[in-house]
Amino acid sequence: MNKREMGSIYEERAVKFLEDNNCSIVDTNYRCKRGEIDIICLDRTELVFVEVKYRKTNEYGEGIESVDKNKIRKIYRTAEEYLFRFNVKNYSFRFDCISFLNNETKWIKNIIWGDEIGF
Repeated sequence: MNKREMGSIYEERAVKFLEDNNCSIVDTNYRCKRGEIDIICLDRTELVFVEVKYRKTNEYGEGIESVDKNKIRKIYRTAEEYLFRFNVKNYSFRFDCISFLNNETKWIKNIIWGDEIGF
C-alpha cells in the first residue's frame, strides 16, 4: 500500500471519528493552488479545518509534530482561499489535527496561533 492510499484510509477514519463526535462534514480534500485541507467540518457553530496525520510508530514523533511552520502557513492560506471562494461569513473557525498512532486517535484542537504564521 502506498502513502496516498494509506492517507486516504486514515482520512476516512478521521471523518468517521469527527462524525462520531457530533461534527458535520462540509468538505474533504479541498484543493487549490495554495495547498490542500484534508477535512472541513462544523463543530457546533465553528468551522474547523482539519489536518490528518498517521504514524505507524513514534520513532520519528507523533503526527502532529510533522505540522511545521511551512505546513501551517499552507493550511492557513488554503483556508483563507476557501473562505473567500465560498463567501463564508459569520462563522468562527479554527485549525485542528487528528493524529493516528497505531490504534490511538488524538484530536488536537487549535493547532495554529497567530505567531506561527507571522501575525
